[in-house]
Amino acid sequence: MGLVDPLSTLLSGIRAEGSVVSHAVLEAPWTIRFADGAPLTMVSVLRGGGTLRLPDGTERAVRAGDTAVVRGPDTFHLADGPTSFDRPHAEYEIACFTESAERTARNLGGIRWGNDPDGATALIVGAYHASSRRHERLLRGLPPVLVVSEDADVCAWLEQAAVDAALHSAGSQALMDRLLDWALVCTLRAWFAQARSDAPHWYRGMADPILSPALQAFHAQPSQRWTVAALAAQCGVSRALFAKRFTEIMGCPPLTYVTEYRMEEAEALLCETDLAIAQIAKSVGYADAFGFSAAFKRHRGLSPSVFRTTEA
Repeated sequence: MGLVDPLSTLLSGIRAEGSVVSHAVLEAPWTIRFADGAPLTMVSVLRGGGTLRLPDGTERAVRAGDTAVVRGPDTFHLADGPTSFDRPHAEYEIACFTESAERTARNLGGIRWGNDPDGATALIVGAYHASSRRHERLLRGLPPVLVVSEDADVCAWLEQAAVDAALHSAGSQALMDRLLDWALVCTLRAWFAQARSDAPHWYRGMADPILSPALQAFHAQPSQRWTVAALAAQCGVSRALFAKRFTEIMGCPPLTYVTEYRMEEAEALLCETDLAIAQIAKSVGYADAFGFSAAFKRHRGLSPSVFRTTEA
């Protein structure tokens, strides 16, 4: 049985396919308004630094080597410093996924831009599309902004890759898409590892030596008939010890987690596939469509067929 982890599953719903990658080179004072409405926006500071201002007014300083991931969809800002918002400055807006996306893509996509080609601050900006409902669970586990630091070698390599892509040579869009996907995975993994108690419950569970075997087994085969005893057996501990530790680490009892995960997977399948209700029921661990429909309505307030029609 291959290893299956929730982070990989959740990241499958967030991709950089066709995203606009901006390479900004700026000299203070300047501000950038991010109006993408994207689920996630990543800003890597290659040189220099700045101040992020979130929708609630919270400010977070970023410096060379920092990569910030900002949770959408609300508009946020980045400036060379907090005082630049209130004095004359060069002002930019990035809105890759709005109605003016085509124009913005022509102006910014893969192109070095800014107010000074030799500016003290250089940034790589990537906005991510959501291609699956699974991304919502990932977003719920993230703070409004997270920041991870990289070393100078990584920054230099990233900037050179952006410069190469700006030449619009064959495969440049695919190169930047994969680069952004790689950067997001690395950044989130680094943050989860550092976050400790602030990391999502499912991530902490996967890192727990007792719970990890059970979570691996469940995520690999969610359609199996899982009981607390069966999950505990995967870990080689008693039901009582397993249930107690699971609730402490994961924030809910084992079977509550199992049911919630199955409902979220069912939502994704209802919205993203044409599978029959009976097929979806079987794939998420229910013996028949009737039992699945009753459980789904109890948890979501709508029958699977009504939910599918409404979400479509």
